[in-house]
Amino acid sequence: MSTELPSRPRALISAAHVTIVASTYNEKYTTALLENCIAELHECGERIVVNVVRVPGAFEVPVTVKRAIVNSNPLERPDVVIALGVILRGSTAHADLIGTAITNQLLSISCDTLVPVIHEVLLLEDEQQAFARCVASALNRGREAARAAVSMLYLLEEKSELNSQVRRNANVNRMGTIIH
Repeated sequence: MSTELPSRPRALISAAHVTIVASTYNEKYTTALLENCIAELHECGERIVVNVVRVPGAFEVPVTVKRAIVNSNPLERPDVVIALGVILRGSTAHADLIGTAITNQLLSISCDTLVPVIHEVLLLEDEQQAFARCVASALNRGREAARAAVSMLYLLEEKSELNSQVRRNANVNRMGTIIH
């Protein structure tokens, strides 16, 4: 477990669309995650457009993430999606099963759509851990998710600019060899 937040990434040059899908179950914690995430996104870049979708529980997060990506108007398609939720372990394996299913689906969606999905659906032992990660500021996973999203946006922006430069500065023949 990390003991501090990652450093804040550099500000973005271009505008970006971020969709946050957050569950309402364990609302005290998920709302705190969401509020911290949005605040950090705005601190990281004024040109970030944020769309929030609330779902009943953590299990509903992956299907909503996929719908946000696949069914969006191409001009409004999110550049990054942040998934937020809190699962508290009980006395059965149910929480672990839900956590594993969500993790597998979010990874699959991200790889299939090539849209980064920041996974902050937290599987926690108890409310003390939930408070430390969702409400308190030292290890706030909402802020961490926002910073990860902005880092990915910056990486995508950098990659896009590099690709544009390569296309402008080189001709590529049918074999894929760059000819200067």
